[in-house]
Parts: sequence; structure tokens; C-alpha cells
Amino acid sequence: MIRYIIQIIVFQLAFLLVYELFLKKETFFTANRWYLLLTPVLSLILPFASFTILSEVVPASAVMAINNTIKLPEVFIGANQPQVEQLPTVHIVAEKTTAVNWWLIAYALGSFMSLLLFLKRWRVIGKLFQFKAEDKKDFKIVEIPNSRMAFTFLRTIFLGSEISAEEREQILEHELIHVSQKHSLDLLFFEILKVVFWFNPLVYIFQNRIALLHEFIADEEVVKRTSKKHYFNQLLNSAFETQNLSFTNQFFNKSLIKKRIIMLQKNKSKTIAKFKFLLVVPVLAMMLVYVSCSDDREVASQDPSSDIESLISKIESRDNLTSDQKLQLVNSLQEIEDKMLGSSRFEDKKVIEVQGYGSKSSTADVPFAVIEEVPAFAGCEGLKTNEERKDCTSEKIMKHVQKEFNTQIGKNLLEEGSIARVIVQFKIDETGSIRDIRAKAPVPELEEEAKRVVNSIPQMTPGKQGGEAVGVVYSLPITFQNGENTSGAAGRSDGSLPPPPPPAPASK
Repeated sequence: MIRYIIQIIVFQLAFLLVYELFLKKETFFTANRWYLLLTPVLSLILPFASFTILSEVVPASAVMAINNTIKLPEVFIGANQPQVEQLPTVHIVAEKTTAVNWWLIAYALGSFMSLLLFLKRWRVIGKLFQFKAEDKKDFKIVEIPNSRMAFTFLRTIFLGSEISAEEREQILEHELIHVSQKHSLDLLFFEILKVVFWFNPLVYIFQNRIALLHEFIADEEVVKRTSKKHYFNQLLNSAFETQNLSFTNQFFNKSLIKKRIIMLQKNKSKTIAKFKFLLVVPVLAMMLVYVSCSDDREVASQDPSSDIESLISKIESRDNLTSDQKLQLVNSLQEIEDKMLGSSRFEDKKVIEVQGYGSKSSTADVPFAVIEEVPAFAGCEGLKTNEERKDCTSEKIMKHVQKEFNTQIGKNLLEEGSIARVIVQFKIDETGSIRDIRAKAPVPELEEEAKRVVNSIPQMTPGKQGGEAVGVVYSLPITFQNGENTSGAAGRSDGSLPPPPPPAPASK
């Protein structure tokens, strides 16, 4: 939602800059009116636009090249690729809470206050309807006692009783233009936008600009039927009072009169100046390309196992399943996902066998399946067999992650009851330190948190091969569940640890 709002504001700013820099001083008032009405609507629609033709022109590979530095495929020297030890999945459950969404509350309060302000102004208008009214064919005149006010709202023209007969005739001509062209509807449209987007200053600027255009349009029509000099004098000599009603067209508006006189004195814009409206075409094209590129980035960033994630989402939404049943189904799908990731995660890597060199090296990563001594977590190094050290280390890493993971991050980002899958890959190097941490998650914040937690794992006893310390690459799946609590630290209802799946290939 925040991304959508930002796009709306950026698009509106671009359209408004085109108007301010190129169109504002032209005398194409009606065309400018439609420009100011349509461009805010386009700004609301464009973020949802998706054009496959643009996706073909700007393919996903090009989008990735724009947003990432160009990287050559990784090259492995040696006949064997290093292997990844698959740790048991760690399930992190955020207890269901009634966390307060302060941003939503702030937005709702702002919208409520804007609505109250609108209703207050509407009430002021409503009170004026109690005065004497004169019905005409296409409009109504309401006379306000002891006043010199003059403004229009919808089909009603409000005139103060102290306005002279000569002024009244000229003002009626002006206000009838507002009535016939339904200018009040333009202003009401922006009043609605102000309630929804009360925090967006551009909406207020759009309304201000179109209110000024309404006056230019009405003035232009009136001077076609009367002396321009006489009309100037009428504007300059009028003693006036106004109501602060942003959705009415006011004849005696002190802040607008000077601008109206200047525009009336301005020569008509040449027809060729209409080509300035074509400036919106490249602006619109850039917006469409940006939106399409954003869609492509989302497609390019999707995991090969997106179909499985879709199935997981459907499982989560089933009301007739218990939490344990949901997790059991999710875990089964995740085992399939792990195999898919293992076969495709490094499909772009090249393996080159260099003749004349042996595979033994103290600096190379050793496959976990053949390593003589696996890395050990503090407290696990004294165990006799590899299997015991592996189980002990897996359990301690799992407990460490569950303890250190900041569940509030997931609560803020994920919907109640949803499950997020995080895959972390890291290496325990020759010194027992954690390095080369990589993570894949639905949102960047969960990736960063997973990296932080894994990086906080204490110094470990390194693995050994042939009596020399070697690096071992691990893959750690983390399942984050936001909401209902379930038993089973690693995905089993009995709390036991599942056996690790077969190792998958990984990079150095």
C-alpha cells in the first residue's frame, strides 16, 4: 500500500510539473481544466497498469541488469562441487497479539478530520439555503441579507443583498458560466480526494489551480459580451467579503482578482502552443515503462517454487484444518521445495575440471557426506560420532535461532495466521566462524533478520578432513508463522527433530 501511495504522489508531481512549467501561462483554459481533472485520475490508475507489450520490450533480464551489477557465472575449479548440509527446518511462531497499527490509526484520524471539515463547510452552505430564493429555469438565486458575498455552488448562485444592480448583472453573467459548465463538480471531486489523501499536498495544489482556471474560463466568456475595460474596473472597485469554502466558485476572491486581471490582459496563445500538451506523452510513457518494469522485477524475483508457495497459501486459508494439520501439509510441500531448490539454485554455475590437480585441498569446502569430522557447536565437540555431533549442533543452532529471531518483524510485515519460508545458506569456515551468509525470503526485512541471527551464532569448532580444518556450507530453512501457536520446534507435533534431507549442491 505504501508503494502504491508513493507512486501516486510521484506521478501527480510529474503531471503537475508539466502543467506549472509549460501549460499554466497558456490561455487554453478548457484544455487545461481537463488536464487537471484527468491527470490525478491517471495517477490513481497507472500503478495498477500492466502492459505485456512493454514487458516484451523491456524483458526481465534487462530489468535485472538495470537493478543489479552484472555478474559473470561463478566458476568452480575442480571436478567436485561442494555440498550443503541441510539443517532441520526451524519453526518460529509469533504468538497472536492485538498489536496496534498506529499508521492505520493515524490515517483514519486524518481522514476523519478531513471529512468533518468538509461536512462543516457543507453545513455552512446548507444554512444559506434558508434565505429567500428565486427559482429560474436552469438555476436558483439565493439572496443573503446584509452581505456582499457572491459565489456559486452547483446550480445555486448566492448573492448579497448589498450588491448594486449594476454589479449584480455582471456577477450573474460570470456565475452562470460556473453553473452551466458544472465547475462545482470539479471542486467536489478534489474535496473527496482530500478526504482520502489528506496527507498529500499535491491534491490541494490541484484544487487551487483548477479553481483559478474556473475564474479564467468565466471571465473569458463574460468579456466576449461586455467591455473588457468596464469589467476590469468592476473587479478593481468591488468591495468584497468571502466565505472560506473551497468547493464554491467565488466572484469576489481577493487572492484571485489580480491573477484574473493579468490573464484577461494576456494575448491569446498561438495555436502551435497546443503542441505543449504532447509533453505529457513521454511523461506517460516513462510511467508505463516504470510500472511494467516493476511488474517484471516482481516476476524475476519469484522463486522457482512459486507454485508450491501458492499451495501453501491455500492450505493456510483452509478453516477446516487444525494448525498441526496445516503445518504437516506445509512441511510435506517444503520437502519437495527443498529438492527443487537443490537442483536449480546453482543451475547457472559452470564446473570446470582442471587436469593435473588433485581434489584434496585444505582451503576447499568438503562435501558433508564424506567429511571425517563435522563442525560442532559449543558443547557438542566432545561427542564421539559424527552423527551425534551433527544432531547436537543442529538442535543448538535451532534453539539459538528460535531464541534470537525478532518475531516482531514478522508480525509487522505478515498477515495474521500466515506462514513465511526463509532459506539461509552459510559457511562454517576453517576457523569455525560464520561467513558467506545468503538468505531468500518473501520480504527483504525477513532476509536481513535471518542473516543477523545466523551471524550471531557463536564461534564453532571447524570441520576436519585429513586432519586439516575445512569449510562446510550449510542450508538452514526457517519457517515463520504469524499467529496461532503450534507444538513442534522443528515441525513435528511430538517435538522431535526430523532427519536432515539428502545434501544439495552449493557454491563455495
